[in-house]
Amino acid sequence: MDVRVTFWGVRGCIASPSPENSLYGGNTTCVGLTLGGRVLIFDGGTGLRRLGVAMRRDGLTEAHLFLTHYHWDHICGVPFFAPGFDPSFCLRIHGPRLDDGAGPALALDRQMQPPGFPVPLSLMSGIDSINGFSIGTVLTPLPGVAVHTAPLNHPGGACGYRIEGAGWVVAIITDTEHRPGRLDPVVLDLMAGADLAVYDSTYTDEIFPARRGWGHSTWQEGIRLARAAGVKRLALSHHDPNHDDRTLDDIAAAAAATWDGAFVVREGTELDLSAMR
Repeated sequence: MDVRVTFWGVRGCIASPSPENSLYGGNTTCVGLTLGGRVLIFDGGTGLRRLGVAMRRDGLTEAHLFLTHYHWDHICGVPFFAPGFDPSFCLRIHGPRLDDGAGPALALDRQMQPPGFPVPLSLMSGIDSINGFSIGTVLTPLPGVAVHTAPLNHPGGACGYRIEGAGWVVAIITDTEHRPGRLDPVVLDLMAGADLAVYDSTYTDEIFPARRGWGHSTWQEGIRLARAAGVKRLALSHHDPNHDDRTLDDIAAAAAATWDGAFVVREGTELDLSAMR
């Protein structure tokens, strides 16, 4: 089965559309894995809206949405996911129960309440189920596909994903803060031997000391982890909203010079995993 990975949003923290960001994009995190007519979605940032438009155009009728955590930049696209309001659609949402006990149902419901939003979650008739899970659980959304979960180092907690299929592996690590001088064993396990790893590269090693405790990592740490874990390709993502196209071009050049398996991902990038193996 062909597996395609599409990046619908690659920004972190807040959507940042501007002429200076037009090359890499301004939508927040959303990654889609398409397996035949089935879609696995990772995070519901503002990029989720465009994915919904594409799914309706292509006549797709079901999807699984996996949330890493419930900070706004990762869930604010859910109310604008048009298929979620179609009763003939089948959207199954999965999310971790985090440090404060909050799960996906509570987080999404609170987001869609007055005065912040006029339409309640209950009107999203295309949602079939909302599943809260304990991190460490292995989920099986599709036959032959296992989604492994693991804790990430982020304020309030977050979940990393390792998606395993028949002969392919993708790792999604969107929000995590590394500890300098020590490769995170949890992240190494998530990445181990992956065809593609998506990693939180909000900062650079030079900026990181001033951002300790903010819950994010660097492109340099992503490369260190990916090389140690035997990753084939590393997508550097969750870009700082203050990093314009020129800055990200500079990071892309430095990353490629450091390791040719790394690239700075742009919104709209589509990868064929079968061509990467």
